[in-house]
Amino acid sequence: MILKHDCAHFPGDRPCKFNKLYGRMCDNCEDYTPVKPNRPEFSVIIIKLDALGDVLRTTAILPAVKRKYPAAHITWITRRNAIPVFDNLPTVNEVVAFEDTERLLAVGQFNFDVLIHPDASPESAPLATMIRAKEKFGFITDKAGKVFPANKEAEEWFEMGAFDQYKKANKKTYQQIIHEIARLPYQKDEIQIHLTPQEFEKRDKFVAGHDLAGAKYILGINVGASGRWQLKQWRMDGFFELIPQLYGVIPGLKILLYGGKDEASRINELTERFPALISTGTDNDLRSFFALMDIPGVVITGDTMALHAATALRKRVVCLFGPTSSNEIEDYGRIIKVIPKMDCLVCYKPTCDFDPNCMDLISTEMVLNAVLFAFDLGLA
Repeated sequence: MILKHDCAHFPGDRPCKFNKLYGRMCDNCEDYTPVKPNRPEFSVIIIKLDALGDVLRTTAILPAVKRKYPAAHITWITRRNAIPVFDNLPTVNEVVAFEDTERLLAVGQFNFDVLIHPDASPESAPLATMIRAKEKFGFITDKAGKVFPANKEAEEWFEMGAFDQYKKANKKTYQQIIHEIARLPYQKDEIQIHLTPQEFEKRDKFVAGHDLAGAKYILGINVGASGRWQLKQWRMDGFFELIPQLYGVIPGLKILLYGGKDEASRINELTERFPALISTGTDNDLRSFFALMDIPGVVITGDTMALHAATALRKRVVCLFGPTSSNEIEDYGRIIKVIPKMDCLVCYKPTCDFDPNCMDLISTEMVLNAVLFAFDLGLA
């Protein structure tokens, strides 16, 4: 065979330009340019799909990956909607959309040194199984197509997902768990968001446009949560009670409201009742949401993406917990956890028919005191 398939000019499914233009064949072509493998000496691939907030908080693993593998080329596979998380993030060399079948097939041709897949997901585990890597940490599939741990350190997380009793008893943070799965020393590294100069400019423009530059106390309230969990968001009457009390005890307080399209009605209702509230908008793209979340000093939120964004931006956070585990949230010394007293917490049920439910038992006084403490103003 005279064809030199490794030539940079050969597209693979048709003649090259030199054959078309000049009739040259590989045995007499002076422009033969062999392509050398462009993969680095050491490569790591991370697969993390699922919820946007979970993808964001999983970026806390990146500093430890770079400490253990300093020269590593890092590829991350995620859903297309999560790709903006990695904008301006220098530790990740390539981000691949899970929906991009053509690119996934190309990635599958590489030989990676390390694969990290911390989710026991039947959707992404087959991909983790298919991709070639010398070491695999997390979850793959067996011969029957069932998910199982690729290494012993993943067994604890696997069983936590299977048994509610283990999940409820767990005292480890999510960050600690995924570091252990990947055999990485845990040093409480931060969740990663790196704003761009344009995003800082957007933040500053909003601050100037709403006369916030001189405000000593700026509070952000994320009024909603993901549609999956009914009780990740606090009750509206709680906000109705809390907001006037906040204005009454914090001098010059400015309050910004955060949410998406699903929270538009809540935000409209709040701004109609309290005209001093400032909406940051409900149609922001992800990076704009990050930029605007960089404005307040303290943020009230449920256990949702806004929590992880505010944490990554080094805000003080008042987080209200109901059906999800407060122990899994790394507080970094900045998160105040508001947890009601209720035996059925950490139920992970999307809906609830208990009356009162866990969010009903979070009182206005509990949230008010947490906000005052976050602002270093003592207690009400």
